[in-house]
This record gives sequence, structure tokens and C-alpha cells, in this order.
Amino acid sequence: MSSASDILDGVLTTPLNGEHVARAARMVPFAGYDMPVQYEGILAEHLWTRANAGLFDVSHMGQAFLIGPDHATTAAALEALIPADIRNLAPGRQRYSQLLADDGGILDDLMVTRPVDPADDGKLFLVVNAACKVADFAHIRAKLPAVITLVEAPERALVALQGPKAAAVMARLSPESDALAFMAARWTAVAGVAAHVSRSGYTGEDGFEISVADTDAVALWRALLAEPEVKPIGLGARDSLRLEAGLCLYGHDIDTTTSPVEAALVWSIQKRRREEGGFPGAARIQRELAEGPARVRVGLKPEGRAPAREGTEIVADGRVVGRVTSGGFGPSVGGPIAMGYVEAAFAKPGTALDLVVRGKPLPAQVVTMPFVPNGYKR
Repeated sequence: MSSASDILDGVLTTPLNGEHVARAARMVPFAGYDMPVQYEGILAEHLWTRANAGLFDVSHMGQAFLIGPDHATTAAALEALIPADIRNLAPGRQRYSQLLADDGGILDDLMVTRPVDPADDGKLFLVVNAACKVADFAHIRAKLPAVITLVEAPERALVALQGPKAAAVMARLSPESDALAFMAARWTAVAGVAAHVSRSGYTGEDGFEISVADTDAVALWRALLAEPEVKPIGLGARDSLRLEAGLCLYGHDIDTTTSPVEAALVWSIQKRRREEGGFPGAARIQRELAEGPARVRVGLKPEGRAPAREGTEIVADGRVVGRVTSGGFGPSVGGPIAMGYVEAAFAKPGTALDLVVRGKPLPAQVVTMPFVPNGYKR
């Protein structure tokens, strides 16, 4: 079997590793992979994506198919592990959800897609985080009923084209993809390459995630980069873009200690699931929905120019009431931004707090996220 991952000096590589090196990208180890952190600079790549179209290699993420006899059976099996309503997920639609532990803590977050083709009835396409994929797939496989099979897809690569001009690029290379609505997906072709395309992403911008066979990855990468609106973007700008978009990074903003309610991800739990439960940690999550959680993930806007990094203490009335989970400079905001968890009493937008940076309390304010308006196609 071919694989999207090869090993270089003990570190995994994606099928696009040679393309990154040829473009003199600065390579770093990430989730066990040798990945590009930047090409021409994080600031330039961030701003290019916000104004044009950035191309990301995300082939390190885990792709898999759940396969059962029909949609109802496969959806029921997955709903036993996540809080999203998969039973009523329409063909050709995608949902964001979380893989939950028995106590309601988040084991990982993931995307779930129901194929549009009736011939694929009973199949669901999953994309999970790179650092968690081995544990995720083992956990899912251990919980499945005998009639459902998890088929991992290590032979598939994944790229993301993100930015306000991504649609213009796809209109030329894949008109069927350009016609997709936000969080819709289909099998189609991009620049003549067979692909699974979803209109989604991780930057807050309009964009597409494109899954292809690893043997086609280089051809697709080069075809997209041949378009004048497109430049390659590294993981550094990917992180600043998602922070400005107010999106969680697993292992930082969400983990096994946080519930979806605390993480302000209630929007991803549809009404039927909130009422019926039937997923790991349902009792905790339903209690937090009814009574409110003890702590909440919020956006933070520090005054001045000093960034508050992960781990920074959040102080009010002379005591620690929370901690920053992601923070840095927002290139589109033009200043420092952060997100973190605070006691619920301090979560209201406009609340004044202090962030302890290098031992010095610096004033900040709770703000509504995202930090920049999103550009999703509605």
C-alpha cells in the first residue's frame, strides 16, 4: 500500500515534503512530521492569505472512512462517540464535532462528512488531528459495533486553499467545487486530479480542503501554485490566522480537561443531541448547559503591544481567575490578541482583567470572537 507518510531521519514526511524543501521553506518537527513553518515570513504569509489565497499542506492530519450497511447504522455508531447530530446530516454536508471521553473531556476535534453519492450510503469521511490520529482511530475502532468498519486512509494527502480569492481559483480549476456552499462537500476533480473537496477550513476565510491520492499531491500542489492568486503558506501563519478567527487548537485551547460547553462550542451540539444525550459525558454537558459552566473560553484583547502567550495568568481583583491558552500578535488586527479560560463571572465582553506578562500585570479586556470578521460563503 502506498502511504501519504514517508520517514526521513526518524521523522514522518508528507508527499509534498520535497516541494517545501525546494522552495526553501523553514522546516520544523510538528506532530511527528517534518513540516514547513514559513516560506517568506509569517506576517507576509498571513496577510497574503487574508487578501488573496494561501495554500497549506495539511497531509499530516488523519483521514479515514467509517463504513456501515446504511447511514442510520453508521451515524448511530458515531453518535455514541461524539455530540453532533449525524443522523440528520444531509448528503454532501459536513459537521465539526468532538470525540469525547466518558467524563465529557475532549479527546480530539474532528470533521465528519456524509458523501453526496447515494452509492456511498452508510459511509462517513472523518478528518482528525495529526497528533491524535493514532489514539483516535484506536479509540473509535474499539467502540464500533461489528457491522461498522473504520478504514484509515494513509494513502491520501490533504491540502487547504484559503482566502477571499480561493473561489476564483477553484472556478477555473474545479467549477463544481466553486459551486459548493459553506460546509458542503463532494467528489470531483481539481485541475484534472480526482479529489474530495469540502468548502471549509481553519483560517476564518472562504476556502476549500482538498483530499487527493498521495501520488497526485505534487501535481495538484503545482497546479494550484501556478495560479497568480496563490502562494504556499506555513504552519506559523496557519496558527495566527486561526487565532484571529477564534478557532480552537487541540492540545492548547481544548483537551481532555475541557468540555465543549466550557470551550464555547455549544453551537456544534445540535438541539436533538443536547436534549437526548446518548454520548460520552452527556450528564456533565447537559448539566453545564442547564446551570452554566464554572469556566468559559473567551477572547482577550491586551492593551499595549506586549503579547500574552499560552500559560499567562489572568488576574482580577488581585487573584488568578484564569489562564491564556493561545496568544500572540494578530497581523490583521495589528496588535496582540489571546484566548483563554476564565471563571464564568468574568466572561462577559467588556470585562477588564490583567494578564501577568513577565511578572507584570498588563491590562486587557474580554472581547467577542472572532477578532476579525470571517469570510465564510453563506
